[in-house]
Amino acid sequence: MTIAATAPVRKIPVTVITGFLGAGKTTLLRNLLSQAHGRRIAVVVNEFGALGIDGETLRSCGIEGCPDEDIVELTNGCLCCTVADDFLPTMRTLIDRPEPPEHIVIETSGLALPKPLLKAFGWPDIRTRMTVDGVITLVDTPAVAEGRFADDPEAIAAQQAQDPSLDHDNPLSEVFEDQLLSADLVVLNKTDLLSEDALEKVEAEITSLLPRKRVMLRAVEGKLDPAVLLGLDAGAEDDLAARPSHHDGADEHEHDDFESFALSVPEQAGAEAFVKRLSDVAAKFDVLRLKGFAAVKGKSLRLAVQGVGTRMRHAFDVPLAGADRTGRIVVIGKKGLDRAGIEAALQEG
Repeated sequence: MTIAATAPVRKIPVTVITGFLGAGKTTLLRNLLSQAHGRRIAVVVNEFGALGIDGETLRSCGIEGCPDEDIVELTNGCLCCTVADDFLPTMRTLIDRPEPPEHIVIETSGLALPKPLLKAFGWPDIRTRMTVDGVITLVDTPAVAEGRFADDPEAIAAQQAQDPSLDHDNPLSEVFEDQLLSADLVVLNKTDLLSEDALEKVEAEITSLLPRKRVMLRAVEGKLDPAVLLGLDAGAEDDLAARPSHHDGADEHEHDDFESFALSVPEQAGAEAFVKRLSDVAAKFDVLRLKGFAAVKGKSLRLAVQGVGTRMRHAFDVPLAGADRTGRIVVIGKKGLDRAGIEAALQEG
């Protein structure tokens, strides 16, 4: 009797794109989708906060072969904290489709820790059907060069002099480093904004943080060949020990150090003045991230704005829907933001 061999079920590869707030994850993902060439790629977008901007940006991208149903948005908190409630059901739904995707890309929140997400791929019903092709960590090179994620030794010494029992930690540094420590590929983004000397210093700093050698690439506007991003074949779910975390051993990860809220803004008199006001607000209130949309008088297209610290970008993208010309801006920063002050500053039309 001859027994026919059963072909192994092909696991769907999953790419995790991580990186701190404003590193350029959505832009990289948009570029990736524009070069899919018919390949069925499903996207899971996770944001810190209740209002999803990145998913809306992708849905309005106008890329052929990128239907809305292939973009799944989760805004109930970072995936690293909501694995069982949000992530696992979403992934099961995707792979149970009559025609499942050929590849899945997950864009994490800028405050997410990748490792808890990677651990979820060890769940039995996920492990047999999916594999983590690779973790891509985007780095905002100007932010690193500015020292955003570095400790201030003098400030720490002054704090500890007043209170010797103070257990210092830097939440920005810990999240940034955890994202790097899980990486299979590190992409230094926005390299056009730095000199060669400054870039080399950033590369040296990043290299010093990595526990083992990693491929590091430079990019502008997240533009890289999909062949470089997909097909890493890392099997990251089987390689967790080589991806240390500041939060290893913790029962759970909270985001008590950060907060996010969305504000409505009236129609604006002009784009440049509004963007300048956003930059001023970020500087005055120490805002980490601003992003959203606004209407401008005399314009039929909405104004999309993206800000990292005081660095702002804006563009008119898609037609405004309906008669309502109220805009929405998401604000993200360390706990204790002056919401009332920020809201008052943004109410000027």
